[in-house]
Amino acid sequence: MSSTTFPRRAAFFLTLVSLAGAPPASARAAGLPAPDRDNGGLTLPPGFRALVVADNLKPLRNLTVAPNGDIYVKTREAGIYGLRDTDGDGRADVIKEFGSGGGTGIALRGDWLYESTDDHVFRYQLTPGELVPRGEPQRVVRDLPNGHQHSAKVFAFGADGMLYVEVGSPSNALGKPDRAFGAVGQDPTEFLKTHGGYWRFDPDKLEQTQADGYHFSTGHRHSTTIALNPVSKKLFIMIHGRDQLNAVAPQFFTDDDNAENPAEVFHVLTDGANFGWPTTYYDPRRHLRLINPEYGGDGKKTAEPGKFPEPLIAFPAHWAPMQLAFYSGTQFPEKYRGGAFLAFHGSWNRAPKPQKGYNVVFIPFDEKGMPVGTYEVFATGFAGMDEIASPADAKHRPNGVGVGPDGSLYISDSQVGRVWRIIYTGEGK
Repeated sequence: MSSTTFPRRAAFFLTLVSLAGAPPASARAAGLPAPDRDNGGLTLPPGFRALVVADNLKPLRNLTVAPNGDIYVKTREAGIYGLRDTDGDGRADVIKEFGSGGGTGIALRGDWLYESTDDHVFRYQLTPGELVPRGEPQRVVRDLPNGHQHSAKVFAFGADGMLYVEVGSPSNALGKPDRAFGAVGQDPTEFLKTHGGYWRFDPDKLEQTQADGYHFSTGHRHSTTIALNPVSKKLFIMIHGRDQLNAVAPQFFTDDDNAENPAEVFHVLTDGANFGWPTTYYDPRRHLRLINPEYGGDGKKTAEPGKFPEPLIAFPAHWAPMQLAFYSGTQFPEKYRGGAFLAFHGSWNRAPKPQKGYNVVFIPFDEKGMPVGTYEVFATGFAGMDEIASPADAKHRPNGVGVGPDGSLYISDSQVGRVWRIIYTGEGK
């Protein structure tokens, strides 16, 4: 063997190793990071790849991405993570935690970072160039009702610049006893004065109470999804459907009825809207609004026509919608621009059938900023297997979604604290 043969072969081998781990040519050309070989365990449409930005954090909720690419993500039981990539490889090499109180909601407004616990809404002032806020948080809204069920306080800023905050209903369908055989529905009049709706607040005024807010909507069990469409300037929400129809009234509802009912419903949020909870639910199979068994329903009795708004989209039962984000970037193909991505946390109560959801879907919107009425599953593989019997069996559960300044899509995980970044390379298209 000549003295030059081994170095040449070694150099050739190292080149192969380097190329195997290098990003696709299209990703390199676009300045995108190298995706993971297995896409972080996700299954995506052709042309899309994924990488893990951070892993093994505390269980995560909603997220938001700053104009400089910094990621802020809520933890379910603790504070907020600030994630920063300083070397351009797409992975967070600076991870700092701040704040406390757990919760779900988080959003940026100018140089302020807003976040919510299950009782309050706070804001932090950000300093340009610094990942973590210097000062203590300011409390914008305080002492919101917290019944320790459906207690997340999600929020968004409307086209009017105002702050819209949801107060959920700590109940299944306001039955007595709740969720139990023979439950009888209670008069919701007083209850809905402080629960089951969105309240509008001034985002720059501190120490507001619920009484200081404007009661904007009513009649929802719990909404953990709200986002402003930049074209139509309308706020869109998802409302979680009720559970346990057959536990309350097994004489009318089967296990199959319970697994497939009611829909998770997608609506535009309008002033004064009443979405029909607790007296009604929406059947996605029959495309009808029906009366809840607590209020005399038998699986056939329909609600008064026209009394409550029809859903823009009726998603499958118990998928558990979480964060919604409109796609404002240009990295993804044209069909995705102007549409929305929605994370579904996954069901817990479809037994004896397998649990479903555990995915991120894409919702197309038209040129006027309204949904066309369809959706498609965009990202799967979170659960780690095709069928699971319980949420505890899931490897991951998607929760937050957000769009980065370069058009990448970020997804957070509430199970083991992972954050993914989805990019479009065109590879395999």
